[in-house]
Amino acid sequence: MLKRAWIALVLCIPFSISVSSAATHAKVSKKAVDKTINPSVRQWTRSMSLRDKAAQLIIVPIYGELANTRSAEYRKYQHLIRDLHVGGVIVTGHSLNGGVRNAEPYAMAALLNRLQKLARTPLFVAADFERGASMRVNSTTAWPYSMAFGAANDLSAISQEGADTARDARAMGVNWLFAPVADVNNNPDNPIINIRSFGENPQQVASFVEAYINGAHSDRKNPVLVTAKHFPGHGDTTEDSHLALPRLDADHDRIEAVELTPFRSAIAAGVDAVMTAHLNVPALEPDNLPATVSAKIITGVLREELGFHGLVVTDAMDMQGLAAMFDSAEASVRAIEAGADVLLMPKRPEEAIRALVAAVERGRISRKRLDESVNRVLAAKARLGLRSKKIVDLEAIADVLDSPESGERAQEVADRAVTLVEDSKDSLPIRHPESTCLIALTEGRRSQQGIRLIDEVKKRAPNVTTTVLDPAMSKADLDQVSEKTSSCSEIIAAAYVTVSAYRGNVALAGGYPDFLNGLIDGKAPVMLASLGNPYLVRAFPKVSAYLTTYSPTPTSETALAKALFGEIAITGHLPISIPGVAKYGDGIQVPVASPAASPAAKETQVQE
Repeated sequence: MLKRAWIALVLCIPFSISVSSAATHAKVSKKAVDKTINPSVRQWTRSMSLRDKAAQLIIVPIYGELANTRSAEYRKYQHLIRDLHVGGVIVTGHSLNGGVRNAEPYAMAALLNRLQKLARTPLFVAADFERGASMRVNSTTAWPYSMAFGAANDLSAISQEGADTARDARAMGVNWLFAPVADVNNNPDNPIINIRSFGENPQQVASFVEAYINGAHSDRKNPVLVTAKHFPGHGDTTEDSHLALPRLDADHDRIEAVELTPFRSAIAAGVDAVMTAHLNVPALEPDNLPATVSAKIITGVLREELGFHGLVVTDAMDMQGLAAMFDSAEASVRAIEAGADVLLMPKRPEEAIRALVAAVERGRISRKRLDESVNRVLAAKARLGLRSKKIVDLEAIADVLDSPESGERAQEVADRAVTLVEDSKDSLPIRHPESTCLIALTEGRRSQQGIRLIDEVKKRAPNVTTTVLDPAMSKADLDQVSEKTSSCSEIIAAAYVTVSAYRGNVALAGGYPDFLNGLIDGKAPVMLASLGNPYLVRAFPKVSAYLTTYSPTPTSETALAKALFGEIAITGHLPISIPGVAKYGDGIQVPVASPAASPAAKETQVQE
């Protein structure tokens, strides 16, 4: 009996050792898997509650300007960051008295430093730097709108803009660029994309998107996140998603061939994030849900079909395209369920956080699903080096921002973008500036539009008669201006028509249309120059000449002045088609003026 017991014991030893070894191996393997997670991510999540994790998925808006530490504005920021532990902020323009006030770089950087110090986990700092930092920050390079790059067909320039924008952003404390725009603007009536797009050709747009991403990623020592937007494509719509839910009426094959092409290129180029659109796309989501809350679109198309594994961020959740259908809480839960990782500007961030926590506790969202997004967020912060480099050196800002080289490059793009679409009287360059009248149709009384243009024109021809209008002017005031043009041999109408949230159109405002048509019906020929919307000529087919800069920026104003006086060759080609007027690729080519130059020197080049 004793012998049999010993035999049994001996037989069991190898089995016990084997079980023990397997258990040990399992523990080691588990630790090895854990080690694949970034150490910073492990450390950040170790002390996070469920509520903290939910808060990491929220980005809230701030103004990039001085905020006294005892002010209500600063106390709000303090509460959101120090108490709620939100994951990030976005620098927005400050709407004041009918205008938008941009940030000042030093004040913004100082504020961001202070906010980063409040944060237990480093903050994402995002900004819509679609045309460089100048879109939100003063004293930075005035890059023209994206469509100008398409007209100039300059891939190296957009790559340089990406690199310069990334450099400027990190110098000021911004680490997430909500750019480039990957929408294909193939609808002339689109009220919100328009000149923000590179054009209507999906392959051309894809090339520019890829070049921008490569440029923005070129400085490995100062990384930024780059975002392709607005998925699955906002270019073929006629409504502004800030006001309502637009509808993309295209079949699946067309969407695959057009709208998704730039996003595929962006993903192949290593884009860090994709921003969703509040857009109804029946071909992809038959249940009339905005793309932002559609699992079929975010998980099915973006994640599974296109193979995107980076961050998915919603467009601003206070926009009516989404907010009219769901409150802040429900929209937030639905977006995460659909596959989004980051919720941008929920109208009530505390409600959004509470709703996400409740959804997890009740099993509507699994902890695994929430952790997937939290890990993506924190891994991105780790890649940005925010654990050791979240505070910026204020003294170094002057070494980076608004460099002469960037300014020259931006001006070159603006110069090459100018496109002459029609010129029935061979009116360029201007031959009789002393009797020419320039009228700037600006978008607002408090706007800076027209100032640079008139300064540049006056430098070249001091006797040109100039007038600046605003859309609030009465008919009687506009009639007076019209009467004063009776002595003009030629009228140049410089029309500023840009895209703007909540406007709903890209047409001339106020009494401008009747005023301009009155001038056109007069004796003097009228040249229309659009500093913005290139489709504007459709409403004024009787103008004697039409040219466009695609952009109202000071660099584009300077380019227009140069073109009017023949200082630069006019070489731009339309990156879009203008129904009933011109085809994609059209552009009358005008050489630099010389003493021997004549109207016969012009040559029209059309790209089929």
